[in-house]
Amino acid sequence: QVQLVESGGGLVQAGGSLRLSCAASGSKLRILTNTMAWYRQAPGKQREFVATITSGGSANYADSVKGRFTISRDNAKNTAYLQMNNLKPEDAAVYYCKVASDWGQGTQVTVSS
Repeated sequence: QVQLVESGGGLVQAGGSLRLSCAASGSKLRILTNTMAWYRQAPGKQREFVATITSGGSANYADSVKGRFTISRDNAKNTAYLQMNNLKPEDAAVYYCKVASDWGQGTQVTVSS
C-alpha cells in the first residue's frame, strides 16, 4: 500500500501558475514500478484524468491541459509534481494524486477570473 499526500493548491488568478506536489510513502517497490497520476474533480462533476507519468518519465496528458501543465517525478524523493501554467477558471477543482489503486486526500485549486 502507498500513502499519498498532495500539497501546493491554493487561490490563483486566471493566467497564473501553481505547482502541486504529491509525496508518496509506503511500499517503495510499488511506488517505483507504477505510474504516478493526477486527477481532478470539480463540484458536481466526475473525477477526470489530468496527467500521468511512468517510472521512466514518459508523460501523458488530457487534451484540456496539454501545453499548459507539466507532470514530473523525482524517484529519489518518491514525489510527483504538476506544474500548472496559464490557469483557467475551468481548471478549478480538487486535484488528486494516484499510484496504482491508492489515492491521496486531494488539494484544492481555485482560479479566479
